[in-house]
Amino acid sequence: MTNTSGTPYQTVARPRPVRASAGAVVTTVACVLPVFLLGGLAVQMGTDLGFSPAGLGLAVSVYFGVSALASVPSGRLVERYGPAVVARCGILLAAGSMLAVAAFARSYPVLVGLLALSAAANALGQLASNAALAQHVPARRQGLSFGVKQAAIPISTLLAGAAVPAIALTAGWRWAFVAAAVAALTTLAAVPRQLPGLARRAGATRAGRATTALVVIGAAATLASGAANSLGTFLVDSAAARGLSPGLAGLTLTLGSAVCVAARVGAGWLADRRDTGHVALIAGMLVVGAVGLGLLALTGSVPLVVGVVLGFGLGWAWPGLMNFAVVRLHPQSPAAATSITQTGVYAGGCLGPLSLGPLAAHLGYPVMWAIAAVAMLLAAALMLVGSRLLTRAGAAAGRDVDQLVRSAM
Repeated sequence: MTNTSGTPYQTVARPRPVRASAGAVVTTVACVLPVFLLGGLAVQMGTDLGFSPAGLGLAVSVYFGVSALASVPSGRLVERYGPAVVARCGILLAAGSMLAVAAFARSYPVLVGLLALSAAANALGQLASNAALAQHVPARRQGLSFGVKQAAIPISTLLAGAAVPAIALTAGWRWAFVAAAVAALTTLAAVPRQLPGLARRAGATRAGRATTALVVIGAAATLASGAANSLGTFLVDSAAARGLSPGLAGLTLTLGSAVCVAARVGAGWLADRRDTGHVALIAGMLVVGAVGLGLLALTGSVPLVVGVVLGFGLGWAWPGLMNFAVVRLHPQSPAAATSITQTGVYAGGCLGPLSLGPLAAHLGYPVMWAIAAVAMLLAAALMLVGSRLLTRAGAAAGRDVDQLVRSAM
C-alpha cells in the first residue's frame, strides 16, 4: 500500500490499552511474587531452614535493597530494548529464582542469595510495566491504569497467603514455589507486543533537566515508603500489644489492605480528571496519612481503626499516582524517569523495617508510630519541593521548544 507520492506506508502496531493494562498487572504480580511468597510461607520455611522473624525481616530488607540498586540500570535497559523484552526477562528471572529456591535453598544464606537475585526481576518488571502503560495507554486513562497496576501488589500478598493452606500445608513449601514459578511463566503470553520505538532525544534531554526534581521526589518516596511499610510490617503485632486478640489484630491488617487496594485505584481514577498538581496532591495525601500513623500511637479501638483507614487509604495509596505523574512529565523516557523515583520506594522498603523495628523494640510502638508520622510529614514537604522543581523544569523545556520553533521559521 502506498501514499499519493508513491512511498509505501509503514505498518504500525496499534496500542492496546486493555491488554497493556492487564499485562502490566500480571507482570507486576509475577515479578514481585517471590518476596511475598516468602512472607506467606515464613513459618514453614523458618522451621525447615532455621531462621527467626528477625531473619525474615533481614531477608526482605535485602530484597528491597537490591531492588533499589537495580532500579536505575533496569530503567536504562527498558529504554534501550523496550518494555516487552524486559518484561519477559523479568518474568523469566522471577520464575527461575523461585524454581531455584525450591531446588537449592537448603540453608538461610542460600535463600537470601536467591531472593536477592529475584529482586532484580522486581525492578525489571516494575519499570517495564511503567513503560508499557506509557506506550500503549492514552494519557487520559493512564492514571487509572497506574493505580490498578500498583493495586496488584497487595493482590500478590493474597496469592501468597492462599498458597499456605492450598499447597504448603499439604505438599510442602517447596512445591508452593514450584507452583508459583509455573504460574509466573503463564503470564508471558499476557505481555503486549512492543510498539515501534519513540523519539528519544527530546525525552532524554527533558529527563536530564528534571533529574534534580526526580531525586528530590525519590528522597520523599524513601521516607514515605519506609513509614508506610511499617503498617504492613508492624500493625498486627502493635494491635496485639494493645490487647486485641490475634484474630482481630489480623482483621485490622485485612481492613488496611482492602482500603489500600481501593484507594490506589481511586487515586488513579481521580488523577485522570486533573491536568496538573499530581505531585502536590501526593503531598496532601501524605499529610493525612501522617495523621493516621499518629493516631496509631494512641490507645483505644477508634484511633486504631481510623488510623488504619487513613494510614493505608492515603499514606500508602500514592505509588501509582507518583509513577503516573512522572510518566506524564517524561513521556519519551518513562522507564528512565520512574527508575529514579522507584529507587526511593525500594530504599524505603529496605530501610524502614531496619530502622523502625529496633525503635519499637526499645522504645515501644507509640514512639515508633510517632516517628513514622514525622517521617511521612517530611516526605510531604519534599514532595512539594519536587513538585515545584518539576514545574520549573517543564517551563524551561517549553521555552526551549519555542526557541527551536522560532529559529526554524
